[in-house]
Amino acid sequence: MSSRTCPDWPELMERAPELQFKHYAVAEAQLPAEVLMKIPEVALGDIAICCDLEHHVFFSEHTDERVAAALSESHWFSLDEWERRGAGVTA
Repeated sequence: MSSRTCPDWPELMERAPELQFKHYAVAEAQLPAEVLMKIPEVALGDIAICCDLEHHVFFSEHTDERVAAALSESHWFSLDEWERRGAGVTA
């Protein structure tokens, strides 16, 4: 387990065992431009995102609410949405 691993990993493993959530500064996560354009007031190095970068799933409880709102309007999924749709299946 790395130091970036979400401290809530036991709960997250129960909810979505195929995902691995880690904490990143938003600047590190290399989010899509369309997401970053929606949060110009945010200092990207100062706020966190908790996510599985490979599957484009974020854990909203540990993600800045402005970032979570912008991600929700993109191809990213919140963990709740991932669970409802069945492993990220698009509508």
